[in-house]
Amino acid sequence: MRHLTASAIIISALSISGCVPVILGAGATGAVMASQDRGLEQAVDDNEISFEINRKLAEKDEELFKRVSTQVHNGRVVLTGFVRNEQDSAIASKVVWSVGGVKQVDNELQTGNPTSFSEKADDSIITTKLRAKLTADSAISSINYSIKTIRGTVYLSGIAQNQAELNRVMGYARGVSGVRNVVSNVQMKSS
Repeated sequence: MRHLTASAIIISALSISGCVPVILGAGATGAVMASQDRGLEQAVDDNEISFEINRKLAEKDEELFKRVSTQVHNGRVVLTGFVRNEQDSAIASKVVWSVGGVKQVDNELQTGNPTSFSEKADDSIITTKLRAKLTADSAISSINYSIKTIRGTVYLSGIAQNQAELNRVMGYARGVSGVRNVVSNVQMKSS
């Protein structure tokens, strides 16, 4: 009850200054995070881990920061993108392991040129189509999945309720036009 009263006071005070949209946006984000199977506390921890990884990558090498994307679920980090060489891949992994709370690193980095604008657009379309399919299927808890597409390869991370749900998700991913490969870094809820 005390938290509700404090929240009401803060929202009332901020509404006078015009900050309600920010608070409501943060509240909606918090509601989504709380709805995930990993829970609000773990989702916040994962966001902090992601922020710290990005900060350290930018501090270490700005080009590496631009080329590496991260997905974090339950302290498990998936690295995707195209780096200049294998040494950059190793540096990225080392940076990730230096961040507190990281439990596992799945390094899916590849060497090569970054994706072009048109490739990014194609990948965005794939991700959007897959997200729509997952959201429309009531047998899938779509809120628990992160999707990253790079050059037609779909990288899935998150938490599956069971193997049947994961099989459905994988089937949808493979069925989206333009998908070349699907890589699953999804954990089962029981694990």
